[in-house]
Amino acid sequence: MDECVHYARLSVPSFTKRLKEHPVGYIPLGTLEWHGLHNVLGADALQADGIFTRAAQRFGGIVFPPLYLGPDRIEAGPEGTNLIGMDYSDATKPHQRLEGSCYWVSNGLFLMMLEALVVQAKRAGFICLLADGHGPSRKAWAHMAGQWEKQYDIILLSSINDFDAQSFVTQQDHAGRNETSVMMALHPDLVDLSRIEDSSGAWPLGVKGEDPRLSTAAYGEYLIETTVEAIGRKLLELGL
Repeated sequence: MDECVHYARLSVPSFTKRLKEHPVGYIPLGTLEWHGLHNVLGADALQADGIFTRAAQRFGGIVFPPLYLGPDRIEAGPEGTNLIGMDYSDATKPHQRLEGSCYWVSNGLFLMMLEALVVQAKRAGFICLLADGHGPSRKAWAHMAGQWEKQYDIILLSSINDFDAQSFVTQQDHAGRNETSVMMALHPDLVDLSRIEDSSGAWPLGVKGEDPRLSTAAYGEYLIETTVEAIGRKLLELGL
C-alpha cells in the first residue's frame, strides 16, 4: 500500500515524521468547473492532487487539501447573470453559462486565502510550498510568490516562475488533449470520450487546446512523469 502523503489523513506522529524528513508542502489549486462533457467538474483539483501525490510519494513532502475556489475573469451577462472564465471564451460559442461551474471568488479574496495558508504553513514548520492547478489561480500564486517569500521567509515555487515550459507540462489547456490525457492516466473511470463524439466534427463546447478526442492514458502518463521529475530535480537543487 502506498504511504499516505495527504495532510488531512496524517496522524500527528506521521505528519511530524514526514515534515522532518522533507518540509515541503504541495497545494492543489482546483475548481468545480466545466471541463467539457467528457471530464468531471473537479478535473483541475484531481489533476493537481494526482501529480503532487506522486511527487510526494517519490520525493517526500505533504499534499494539502485542494482549494476549490479560485479567481477568473468575469463580465456581466444577459438578464443580470455573470459570465465567468470559459463562459465567454472563444471556444464557447455562443457565450453562455457553462453547466456546473461553481468556484469563482475575487482575485483579492483568493490572495487573502493563499497568504493566510502561507502564514499557517510556515507556522506548522514547512520550508517550501509548491502550488499549481487552475490557470488563473496558478497566475495569481506566481504573481505574489516573490513578495511573500521575502515577507514570510519561506520558499514558494510556481510552475510559471521556477520551471520551464518543457518540464512542467501538465494542465496546459482547458479540457483538451493535455488535461484529458492526464485525467485518463490518473482517473480513467472519470473520463468518457464518447460523450463528445460528433459525426460532423464539431469542436467540443468550452474546450481549448488540442482535440481531446486524441487523448490517451499513455500520453497523460508521459506528461505526469515529465512534470513529477521536474519537481524532483527542483527539490534536489534546493536541498529539500
